[in-house]
Amino acid sequence: MTTTLVLNASYEPLGAVAERRAIVLVLTEKAVVLEEGQWVLHSERLTISVPSVVRLRYYVRVPHQAGSVPLNRKAVFERDGHVCVYCGSRPDTVDHVVPRSRGGLHVWTNVVAACRRCNHRKADRLLSELGWALATKPTMPSDRLLRLRGASAVHDSWARYLDPEGWAVGAAS
Repeated sequence: MTTTLVLNASYEPLGAVAERRAIVLVLTEKAVVLEEGQWVLHSERLTISVPSVVRLRYYVRVPHQAGSVPLNRKAVFERDGHVCVYCGSRPDTVDHVVPRSRGGLHVWTNVVAACRRCNHRKADRLLSELGWALATKPTMPSDRLLRLRGASAVHDSWARYLDPEGWAVGAAS
């Protein structure tokens, strides 16, 4: 199953939905297709391209709450791109950079994705004690970026509607 980027009427990214939901939005005239995908669906009376990007016809007000991204394992994996921050392999666990046994808190800036092997090797030690270093400092992700990264794949056709932080770059020409 592929995903479709859904934009608000103002071209602001709202999230990614399943192709089936995107087709329903288009057929019920709640959205217009901006970018077509590579697949085509056929019925007895209709042929429709599966959209890659759709824009809602009417503006939808989205309540914004700063700092509303919940800290959980799935969200940490999404933020870190599903790779262990220490060795680059597939993560299995969440690690506290400053161990909780040493006063580290369970907050976005202290939690990273790690594989079991690295997490076990690190144990309750500090990175400086092991000679390890993080390539990037962990931060709290944008709520919108997290919703978009939750898609099974970010398509190339989405790039013109997103900037690196996952925000809209304005109306596409």
